[in-house]
Amino acid sequence: MKKLIVSALAICTLLSCTEKKEETTLSGLKKADFVSTVEGQPTNLFVLKNKNGLEACITNYGGRLVSLMVPDKNGKMTDVVLGYDNIADYVNSDGNFGALIGRYGNRINQGKFALDGAEYELPHNDNGHCLHGGDKGYHTRMWTPKQVDDQTLELTYLSKDGEAGFPGNLNIKVTYKLTDNNAIDIKYEAETDKPTVVNLTNHSYFNLSGIPGSQILDQIVTINADTYTPVDSLLIPTGETPSVEGTPIDFRQPKSIGERINEPFDQIVKGRGYDLNWILNTKGNINQPAASAKSLNNGIVMEVYTNEPGLQFYTGNFMSGKDKGKHGVVYPHRGAFCMETQHYPDSPNKPEFPSVVLRPGEKYMSNCIYKFSTQN
Repeated sequence: MKKLIVSALAICTLLSCTEKKEETTLSGLKKADFVSTVEGQPTNLFVLKNKNGLEACITNYGGRLVSLMVPDKNGKMTDVVLGYDNIADYVNSDGNFGALIGRYGNRINQGKFALDGAEYELPHNDNGHCLHGGDKGYHTRMWTPKQVDDQTLELTYLSKDGEAGFPGNLNIKVTYKLTDNNAIDIKYEAETDKPTVVNLTNHSYFNLSGIPGSQILDQIVTINADTYTPVDSLLIPTGETPSVEGTPIDFRQPKSIGERINEPFDQIVKGRGYDLNWILNTKGNINQPAASAKSLNNGIVMEVYTNEPGLQFYTGNFMSGKDKGKHGVVYPHRGAFCMETQHYPDSPNKPEFPSVVLRPGEKYMSNCIYKFSTQN
């Protein structure tokens, strides 16, 4: 009888382990598929939930937002971000789905800048320029996780002096919080021991429609900006800040992404669609909406709030239609958009732009909030 009881307990234990191993999230992700090691450090999937049933899944590889489940106008829970359903695909991809970006989000001209009389050389990973901190930017790094509570995840990372050519040991903490007013609130903090430049952001690809593998051309966007930073043929800002008035990049009134995306406007042609930095009218006031997007298909609305001076709006122009994401869905050309809160591209080489310099004794603080609701 004792042997029988032991055997039964063993079977129960095995079943329990199997169930735990096969634990899935609301978005259909298997947590076990994110348990691995990268650079000798453990990877995992962390699940945040709020009182309204929303769910955010984040991996500490690249600090990536893997899925974000929000309700549509009929209460159907919908994943609004693109990504992969296992850690191996993230590691093997050269994309930035959901990732934390740094040390400098966006482009730095010729991968060079000078600070306090010293010159620094960075990776040249984008037409001779440095993009998103180089190929080995923070989107490829292992972040140390701490799940504070059911709604909050803290990620920390020490970016060492000289990493990717940037000066200074930079201690970073990023906090993801899924709030009870249905927002994913991302707070960035950083301190350095040597003068450096910092511009952190999140590179989530959004599609609000709830239709797997669809384009985002019918989704409605507003951007609270009167001016923008035009770019040259290699997408480096010229230093000018003209008005959006009378151009296809005027989003002060709501319009669909596809309405004017194919017009022969110089800045659209260069980016193969929308891929520009807008100068926000909010001037750092995080209580004013910087931008919004809406799906006419299901009524999901996303509002963006930030204390940053700029917003990069990108419409998946370089998506090839060959990338297979979560649950085997093929992501098409212009299958998502990004709204990256930021300082302006190439600010280290543009003294007329707001400064991105961080010095010892100062604290870098940036905040981006993606808030969700519905409209009929």
